[in-house]
Amino acid sequence: MTVANGEGRTAKRPLPCGIYAPTMTFFDPETEELDIPTIKKHAVRLIKDGLAGLTVMGSNGEAVHCTREEKVTAVRATREALDDAGFTETPVMVGATEGSVKGTIELIKETAKVGADYVLLLPPSYYRAQTDEETIEGYFFAVADASPLPLILYNYPGAVSGIDMDSDLLIRLAKHPNIVGTKFTCGNTGKLTRVALAVDAKTPSSEGSGYMAFGGMCDFTVQTLASGGSGIIAGGANVMPKVCVKVWNLYAEGKIEEAIALQKILSRGDWFLTKAAIAGTKQAIQSYFGYGGYPRRPLKRLEKARVESIADGIKEAMEIEKSL
Repeated sequence: MTVANGEGRTAKRPLPCGIYAPTMTFFDPETEELDIPTIKKHAVRLIKDGLAGLTVMGSNGEAVHCTREEKVTAVRATREALDDAGFTETPVMVGATEGSVKGTIELIKETAKVGADYVLLLPPSYYRAQTDEETIEGYFFAVADASPLPLILYNYPGAVSGIDMDSDLLIRLAKHPNIVGTKFTCGNTGKLTRVALAVDAKTPSSEGSGYMAFGGMCDFTVQTLASGGSGIIAGGANVMPKVCVKVWNLYAEGKIEEAIALQKILSRGDWFLTKAAIAGTKQAIQSYFGYGGYPRRPLKRLEKARVESIADGIKEAMEIEKSL
């Protein structure tokens, strides 16, 4: 294993424990060009509602539908919006996965210049038949060696042809000084527990080593905390940020039964967003906050009845959201 030399590291903002959102990327409904004012508005709303940080150009952000230039533009817009609103210490991650080591490093360097603090990185997967564990390990170490930003590994089998990094691999990768966390969208809390324990992950009650073990969906927020996790990076936080934060805070404050009761409501509501995916999440934002729009094609625009069904499905959680 090679080791990063530490030169050129530009991340200045620490990653606090708590709830993060992989922000949606908003587009003009007619031209499908980036809607920068809405991107900025959404970022500020989420942080005002209590989130610890944002991830730009993750899976929910339709990174695969955006050019490299658009990814850089979205990061710049998000950083500008947060700074202008007084949230200068709020960290911004960027989804910077490209197929090659070279392309990934180039994208990281470009986004670092415009305000990204950390990188959320999937394993390579396009050439799945040629991608074994050694290839994955080599990819992450090579990127970590050259990246000016620290890496958060992204374990999301559904997005990478079924590649599911096990705890042994994640623990080995965590030894690299420029790899500082993992996002477990796999939903495997046993794996999260093993990794968090092995790396002395940061928790609300103990700063630990600083390594971050993130749950990947808000419907297992309590379970992530019980497993020794550090935070949640969850699409549902785009719609229900205050409820997500409330669940987290209740548990962190030792109010376990209250946290579990609210988690049940959050999980029930989040399922409607999970099933409807990006289009449904954007339409839920549209229904309750007056903006949101549509994904880029080829993703479908939802029919009116489906939009109404989603809005109704999250109604209980959104009533709590409005009351907080």
